[in-house]
Amino acid sequence: MAPAGGSDSPPELIYGLHAVREALRAGTRPLQRLLVLRTDRQFHDLVQLAKAQRVPVHIEPPPAFDRLVPGGHHQGVIALIAAKSYDTTEQILERAKTRGEQPFLVLLDGVEDPHNLGAVLRTAEAAGVHGVFIPERRAVGLTSVVAKVSAGALDHISVGRVGNLIRLIQDLKEAGLWVYGVDPQAAKLHTDIDMTGPIALVLGGEGEGLRPGVLRECDDRIRIPMQGRIQSLNVSAAAAVTLFEAVRQRRRNVVPEAKPTES
Repeated sequence: MAPAGGSDSPPELIYGLHAVREALRAGTRPLQRLLVLRTDRQFHDLVQLAKAQRVPVHIEPPPAFDRLVPGGHHQGVIALIAAKSYDTTEQILERAKTRGEQPFLVLLDGVEDPHNLGAVLRTAEAAGVHGVFIPERRAVGLTSVVAKVSAGALDHISVGRVGNLIRLIQDLKEAGLWVYGVDPQAAKLHTDIDMTGPIALVLGGEGEGLRPGVLRECDDRIRIPMQGRIQSLNVSAAAAVTLFEAVRQRRRNVVPEAKPTES
Protein backbone atom coordinates (compact mmCIF):
# COMPACT_ATOMS: atom_id res chain seq x y z
CA MET A 1 0.00 0.00 0.00
CA ALA A 2 0.94 3.66 -0.01
CA PRO A 3 4.20 4.51 1.70
CA ALA A 4 4.32 6.92 4.54
CA GLY A 5 4.48 10.43 3.23
CA GLY A 6 6.35 13.35 4.61
CA SER A 7 5.20 16.93 4.59
CA ASP A 8 5.81 19.47 1.89
CA SER A 9 8.12 21.79 3.78
CA PRO A 10 9.46 22.97 7.13
CA PRO A 11 7.22 25.13 9.33
CA GLU A 12 4.50 26.87 7.34
CA LEU A 13 2.20 29.81 7.85
CA ILE A 14 -1.51 29.54 8.45
CA TYR A 15 -3.58 32.68 8.72
CA GLY A 16 -7.08 33.89 9.36
CA LEU A 17 -9.05 33.76 12.61
CA HIS A 18 -10.95 30.55 11.88
CA ALA A 19 -8.02 28.56 10.47
CA VAL A 20 -5.72 29.43 13.37
CA ARG A 21 -8.44 28.83 15.97
CA GLU A 22 -9.15 25.35 14.59
CA ALA A 23 -5.44 24.52 14.50
CA LEU A 24 -5.14 25.44 18.17
CA ARG A 25 -8.25 23.47 19.12
CA ALA A 26 -7.27 20.38 17.13
CA GLY A 27 -3.77 20.20 18.58
CA THR A 28 -2.68 17.81 15.83
CA ARG A 29 0.15 20.07 14.66
CA PRO A 30 2.15 22.04 17.22
CA LEU A 31 2.16 25.80 16.75
CA GLN A 32 5.60 27.33 17.08
CA ARG A 33 4.55 30.97 17.30
CA LEU A 34 1.39 33.08 17.15
CA LEU A 35 1.44 36.57 15.67
CA VAL A 36 -1.47 38.92 16.40
CA LEU A 37 -2.21 42.58 15.75
CA ARG A 38 -3.61 43.12 19.23
CA THR A 39 -4.67 41.21 22.33
CA ASP A 40 -8.10 42.78 22.60
CA ARG A 41 -11.48 41.04 22.50
CA GLN A 42 -11.21 40.04 18.84
CA PHE A 43 -8.08 37.99 19.50
CA HIS A 44 -8.59 37.14 23.17
CA ASP A 45 -9.63 33.50 22.73
CA LEU A 46 -6.74 32.80 20.35
CA VAL A 47 -4.23 34.32 22.74
CA GLN A 48 -5.64 32.33 25.68
CA LEU A 49 -5.60 29.07 23.70
CA ALA A 50 -2.01 29.73 22.66
CA LYS A 51 -0.86 30.54 26.19
CA ALA A 52 -2.55 27.40 27.51
CA GLN A 53 -0.47 25.40 25.04
CA ARG A 54 2.67 27.41 25.82
CA VAL A 55 2.80 28.85 22.33
CA PRO A 56 4.74 32.16 22.26
CA VAL A 57 2.48 35.10 21.34
CA HIS A 58 3.94 38.14 19.56
CA ILE A 59 2.19 41.43 18.81
CA GLU A 60 3.23 42.68 15.38
CA PRO A 61 2.41 45.85 13.38
CA PRO A 62 0.22 45.65 10.25
CA PRO A 63 3.17 45.87 7.79
CA ALA A 64 4.59 42.63 9.21
CA PHE A 65 1.40 40.75 8.39
CA ASP A 66 1.21 42.20 4.89
CA ARG A 67 4.82 41.21 4.29
CA LEU A 68 4.33 37.63 5.47
CA VAL A 69 1.02 37.11 3.65
CA PRO A 70 1.04 39.47 0.66
CA GLY A 71 -2.46 39.87 -0.68
CA GLY A 72 -3.87 37.34 1.79
CA HIS A 73 -6.85 37.86 4.10
CA HIS A 74 -4.87 37.27 7.28
CA GLN A 75 -7.38 39.13 9.55
CA GLY A 76 -4.51 40.18 11.79
CA VAL A 77 -3.47 36.69 12.89
CA ILE A 78 -0.74 34.38 11.60
CA ALA A 79 0.60 31.18 13.11
CA LEU A 80 3.83 29.38 12.38
CA ILE A 81 2.90 25.73 12.47
CA ALA A 82 4.71 22.46 11.93
CA ALA A 83 3.96 21.16 8.45
CA LYS A 84 1.23 18.53 8.37
CA SER A 85 2.49 15.01 7.76
CA TYR A 86 0.71 12.66 5.40
CA ASP A 87 -0.90 9.47 6.66
CA THR A 88 -0.47 6.04 5.10
CA THR A 89 -3.30 4.04 3.58
CA GLU A 90 -3.08 1.62 6.48
CA GLN A 91 -3.40 4.41 9.04
CA ILE A 92 -6.47 5.82 7.32
CA LEU A 93 -8.20 2.44 7.00
CA GLU A 94 -7.37 1.69 10.62
CA ARG A 95 -9.03 4.96 11.63
CA ALA A 96 -12.27 3.83 10.03
CA LYS A 97 -12.00 0.45 11.77
CA THR A 98 -11.36 2.09 15.14
CA ARG A 99 -14.53 4.15 14.70
CA GLY A 100 -16.52 1.05 13.81
CA GLU A 101 -17.40 2.54 10.42
CA GLN A 102 -17.19 1.37 6.83
CA PRO A 103 -14.26 3.09 5.09
CA PHE A 104 -15.28 6.28 3.29
CA LEU A 105 -12.46 7.77 1.20
CA VAL A 106 -11.89 10.43 -1.44
CA LEU A 107 -9.21 10.18 -4.14
CA LEU A 108 -8.28 13.29 -6.13
CA ASP A 109 -6.69 12.95 -9.56
CA GLY A 110 -4.67 16.03 -10.44
CA VAL A 111 -6.30 18.85 -8.47
CA GLU A 112 -3.84 21.71 -8.96
CA ASP A 113 -5.76 24.69 -7.56
CA PRO A 114 -5.15 25.10 -3.79
CA HIS A 115 -8.58 26.73 -3.42
CA ASN A 116 -10.25 23.64 -4.85
CA LEU A 117 -8.24 21.29 -2.64
CA GLY A 118 -9.01 23.35 0.45
CA ALA A 119 -12.72 23.37 -0.39
CA VAL A 120 -12.75 19.60 -0.97
CA LEU A 121 -11.01 18.98 2.37
CA ARG A 122 -13.57 21.16 4.15
CA THR A 123 -16.45 19.27 2.53
CA ALA A 124 -14.86 15.88 3.14
CA GLU A 125 -14.29 16.58 6.83
CA ALA A 126 -17.87 17.78 7.22
CA ALA A 127 -19.13 14.60 5.53
CA GLY A 128 -17.17 12.31 7.85
CA VAL A 129 -14.68 11.10 5.25
CA HIS A 130 -11.88 9.06 6.82
CA GLY A 131 -9.17 10.22 4.45
CA VAL A 132 -8.41 12.13 1.27
CA PHE A 133 -5.64 10.98 -1.08
CA ILE A 134 -3.71 13.23 -3.44
CA PRO A 135 -0.99 12.34 -5.98
CA GLU A 136 2.62 13.35 -5.52
CA ARG A 137 2.90 14.74 -9.06
CA ARG A 138 0.77 17.17 -11.07
CA ALA A 139 -1.23 18.14 -8.00
CA VAL A 140 -1.12 20.77 -5.28
CA GLY A 141 0.14 19.78 -1.84
CA LEU A 142 -0.87 21.00 1.60
CA THR A 143 0.03 24.67 1.34
CA SER A 144 -0.94 27.58 3.57
CA VAL A 145 -3.60 28.60 1.04
CA VAL A 146 -5.10 25.10 1.23
CA ALA A 147 -5.15 25.35 5.02
CA LYS A 148 -6.83 28.77 4.91
CA VAL A 149 -9.53 27.71 2.42
CA SER A 150 -10.22 24.52 4.34
CA ALA A 151 -11.33 26.73 7.27
CA GLY A 152 -9.60 24.50 9.81
CA ALA A 153 -10.65 21.17 8.28
CA LEU A 154 -7.05 20.34 7.39
CA ASP A 155 -6.32 19.90 11.09
CA HIS A 156 -9.13 17.39 11.52
CA ILE A 157 -8.89 15.15 8.44
CA SER A 158 -6.29 12.63 7.33
CA VAL A 159 -4.55 13.21 4.01
CA GLY A 160 -2.49 10.62 2.17
CA ARG A 161 -0.08 11.32 -0.68
CA VAL A 162 0.70 8.57 -3.18
CA GLY A 163 3.07 8.15 -6.08
CA ASN A 164 0.70 6.01 -8.13
CA LEU A 165 -3.04 6.58 -7.91
CA ILE A 166 -3.84 3.50 -10.01
CA ARG A 167 -1.87 1.28 -7.64
CA LEU A 168 -3.73 2.82 -4.71
CA ILE A 169 -7.07 1.99 -6.34
CA GLN A 170 -5.92 -1.60 -6.85
CA ASP A 171 -4.86 -1.83 -3.20
CA LEU A 172 -8.17 -0.41 -1.99
CA LYS A 173 -10.15 -2.89 -4.08
CA GLU A 174 -8.07 -5.73 -2.63
CA ALA A 175 -8.93 -4.36 0.83
CA GLY A 176 -12.64 -4.72 0.01
CA LEU A 177 -13.55 -1.18 -1.03
CA TRP A 178 -15.73 -0.32 -4.02
CA VAL A 179 -14.14 2.45 -6.05
CA TYR A 180 -16.33 4.81 -8.10
CA GLY A 181 -15.07 7.40 -10.56
CA VAL A 182 -17.13 10.59 -10.87
CA ASP A 183 -17.38 11.06 -14.65
CA PRO A 184 -19.79 13.34 -16.58
CA GLN A 185 -20.09 10.66 -19.29
CA ALA A 186 -21.12 7.84 -16.93
CA ALA A 187 -24.39 5.99 -17.45
CA LYS A 188 -25.25 5.67 -13.75
CA LEU A 189 -26.26 8.56 -11.53
CA HIS A 190 -24.58 9.10 -8.19
CA THR A 191 -27.89 8.22 -6.54
CA ASP A 192 -28.03 4.83 -8.31
CA ILE A 193 -25.29 3.15 -6.27
CA ASP A 194 -25.14 1.86 -2.72
CA MET A 195 -22.79 4.09 -0.73
CA THR A 196 -23.42 2.50 2.66
CA GLY A 197 -20.53 0.03 2.38
CA PRO A 198 -16.76 0.55 2.12
CA ILE A 199 -16.30 3.04 -0.73
CA ALA A 200 -13.83 5.41 -2.32
CA LEU A 201 -14.95 8.20 -4.64
CA VAL A 202 -12.48 9.40 -7.27
CA LEU A 203 -12.75 12.95 -8.60
CA GLY A 204 -10.73 14.57 -11.35
CA GLY A 205 -8.96 17.88 -11.34
CA GLU A 206 -9.46 21.05 -13.29
CA GLY A 207 -9.74 20.76 -17.05
CA GLU A 208 -9.49 17.14 -18.20
CA GLY A 209 -11.02 15.46 -15.16
CA LEU A 210 -10.13 11.84 -14.48
CA ARG A 211 -7.40 10.29 -16.59
CA PRO A 212 -8.48 7.32 -18.74
CA GLY A 213 -6.19 4.90 -16.90
CA VAL A 214 -7.66 5.91 -13.55
CA LEU A 215 -11.22 5.56 -14.87
CA ARG A 216 -10.52 2.08 -16.23
CA GLU A 217 -9.34 0.92 -12.83
CA CYS A 218 -12.52 2.05 -11.03
CA ASP A 219 -15.22 -0.53 -10.31
CA ASP A 220 -17.83 1.73 -11.89
CA ARG A 221 -18.52 5.30 -12.97
CA ILE A 222 -21.18 7.69 -11.72
CA ARG A 223 -22.33 11.13 -12.78
CA ILE A 224 -24.26 14.03 -11.32
CA PRO A 225 -27.39 14.83 -13.38
CA MET A 226 -27.04 18.20 -15.09
CA GLN A 227 -30.16 20.08 -16.15
CA GLY A 228 -28.56 23.15 -17.71
CA ARG A 229 -26.18 23.73 -20.58
CA ILE A 230 -23.06 23.33 -18.44
CA GLN A 231 -22.10 19.66 -18.44
CA SER A 232 -19.87 19.45 -15.38
CA LEU A 233 -19.30 21.00 -11.96
CA ASN A 234 -16.20 22.36 -10.32
CA VAL A 235 -14.44 19.54 -8.42
CA SER A 236 -15.29 21.02 -5.02
CA ALA A 237 -18.99 21.30 -5.96
CA ALA A 238 -18.99 17.76 -7.36
CA ALA A 239 -17.42 16.53 -4.14
CA ALA A 240 -20.14 18.21 -2.07
CA VAL A 241 -22.95 16.67 -4.12
CA THR A 242 -21.57 13.11 -4.15
CA LEU A 243 -20.24 13.03 -0.58
CA PHE A 244 -23.47 14.21 0.95
CA GLU A 245 -25.43 11.65 -1.03
CA ALA A 246 -23.25 9.13 0.79
CA VAL A 247 -24.02 10.89 4.08
CA ARG A 248 -27.75 10.68 3.33
CA GLN A 249 -27.58 6.97 2.61
CA ARG A 250 -25.41 6.17 5.62
CA ARG A 251 -27.61 8.13 8.00
CA ARG A 252 -30.63 6.26 6.68
CA ASN A 253 -29.00 3.04 7.88
CA VAL A 254 -28.36 4.34 11.39
CA VAL A 255 -30.86 3.06 13.92
CA PRO A 256 -31.97 6.00 16.12
CA GLU A 257 -31.58 5.66 19.85
CA ALA A 258 -34.79 4.69 21.61
CA LYS A 259 -36.32 7.48 23.64
CA PRO A 260 -36.89 6.71 27.31
CA THR A 261 -40.49 5.83 28.07
CA GLU A 262 -42.42 8.00 30.47
CA SER A 263 -43.27 6.41 33.78
